[in-house]
Amino acid sequence: MTVLVLVAAVLALLLGGAGAASAHASLSGSDPADGSVLKTEPQHVTLTFTESVSFSDDSLRVLSPANERVNPRPAQHADGKDNTARVELSGKLPQGTYTVAWRVVSADGHPISGAFVFSIGRPSETSAVVATDSPDDTAVGRLYGVLRHVAYSGLALLVGAAAFVLVCWPTAGGTRPVRRLLTVGWAALTASTVALLLLRGPYETAGSVTSAFDLAQLGRAVTTRPGGALMARLVLLAVVAVLLRRWARRFDGADDGARVPELGSRDRQVGALLAVALAVTWAFAEHAAAGIQVVLAMPMAVLHLLAMGVWLGGLITLLLLLRRRGPADQGVPASAIARFSRSAFRAVAVLVGTGVYQSWRQVGSWEALAGTSYGRTLVVKVAVVVLVLWVASYSRRWTARLVHEASPAKAVRVRAAERVRVAETVGAPTAPARQDHDTAPDTPAGDGPTEKTAPPASDADTYRRGLRRMVTVEAVLGVVVLVITTVLTGTQPSRAAGEKAAAASVADSGVKVLTVPFDMGTANHQGTVQITLSPGRVGENTVEAVVFTADGGLASVPELRLTLTQEELGIGPLDAKLKNQKGYWAAYDLRLPMPGEWTVSVTIRTTDIDQVTVRETVRITPVPR
Repeated sequence: MTVLVLVAAVLALLLGGAGAASAHASLSGSDPADGSVLKTEPQHVTLTFTESVSFSDDSLRVLSPANERVNPRPAQHADGKDNTARVELSGKLPQGTYTVAWRVVSADGHPISGAFVFSIGRPSETSAVVATDSPDDTAVGRLYGVLRHVAYSGLALLVGAAAFVLVCWPTAGGTRPVRRLLTVGWAALTASTVALLLLRGPYETAGSVTSAFDLAQLGRAVTTRPGGALMARLVLLAVVAVLLRRWARRFDGADDGARVPELGSRDRQVGALLAVALAVTWAFAEHAAAGIQVVLAMPMAVLHLLAMGVWLGGLITLLLLLRRRGPADQGVPASAIARFSRSAFRAVAVLVGTGVYQSWRQVGSWEALAGTSYGRTLVVKVAVVVLVLWVASYSRRWTARLVHEASPAKAVRVRAAERVRVAETVGAPTAPARQDHDTAPDTPAGDGPTEKTAPPASDADTYRRGLRRMVTVEAVLGVVVLVITTVLTGTQPSRAAGEKAAAASVADSGVKVLTVPFDMGTANHQGTVQITLSPGRVGENTVEAVVFTADGGLASVPELRLTLTQEELGIGPLDAKLKNQKGYWAAYDLRLPMPGEWTVSVTIRTTDIDQVTVRETVRITPVPR
């Protein structure tokens, strides 16, 4: 029943509360820039990200206005930089709007995708259409997320049950519940790892579930960092299987009362080494492997995972042993419960310490706690952890009472009290038969002072029942913490979200493109002037202006003048002093002193005597800090 309750809690949280994972890297820039209009066709398209990325042959596609692919070769890293992706374009490209669609894998193993457009000559009315769904909003993405939960649960059960046997109660290794728990933990972790490895290729490329058995895709997935970590985990699990088999042979018959062999320091060292190695396979391919302070974040992540396993897996092990029933059952010794209480306290202390560091590393600021999805999820986790610690305090009280009840000093006091009460039976015969205080008295039960000699026999059982209830609640809350932790590993860290927002802000302020129609002075002929302002923020800016005819061709005008005015502050008009560059007009030293809404006035002289003035507004941003 306990296992069913825990599984039901996991499934409810998985199906009801876990959303799709967010991107962990972000696009910080591109060449050509999003929305830009180029006079000549580019030779290649380059994307720059906030962290290193990997990609497949089909990760970067450039589509023409007719939705035809114009990059014949796959993407490569530009100039050997791991945070870039570049594709070469075909020779002669027609004018119009081109769409760049991309899907890459960030350093922490999560796919990210997006799209942007640029135009050659002039924007076209048609352009390619690409999907804008979340990278994880697919059947493979959802299945991959569920399997990650299963893998974390298997690790917790395997590490926790093994630690309970090695540290707290060696005899537990021979009991059926613990042996089954070790088997379930190993099987869950192994099966989920195999499935994750098969799905790794489709997960990265947005493929179908059936493509999981594509050997070419599997071979490529194995060469990536996450795939290599999964392969290493499978090798370690094979070693764990051999070790568990050896332990099973040593413990055979222990559940029926046979003597359990002692586990030496070598067994503990091998077990600890395997647990650390398994935890490293997670840290190597997730959040700890990307971002700031990777050298410190990796061991912190390993300690966090191991502490989680020792605490949560040990709780479930203790719970199953406390609920164990059988004619030959002697119960969990109070000394074993006391040892687990100390181990769990240390594990929780490590969890809190490493969790505080990881929270600082991933969140970065107090504002991000409420302003990002990662921060809000982290607040929920902290609240549940506080609740767990409150419940654990009651578990420790029941443990202290149980240990006190079973302590030798308690037994000595009870025996002394019994002897004193028997000696107080005034007038009792002094025959030798009365010297054996363990035999029943001749008087009927309930007569005389001997009725009060023994303490209540149900105290220990009462303490065990109280401990069992508290451990059940603590284990269920621990499962909730585990689920939230898994959700956090699939959510974009707040610090990365801040970098993404900053990159988006820079991208937004990098190029300001204004397209303003005007009357060319001829009946039914409307021209267009396109103004490009870069970087579009306070300080020195470059201004370029191109005039198009009604049919979209380039127009040559005898004069073009551009001024900017900040009407709220009474600044301007500032003359950009555009110069004719034989096809377009440009100025490279326009200085804008203040951020805010500026009015752009453009005067176009179409003939020697005809001119027109049009206006548009543009937002100038402050210099980023």
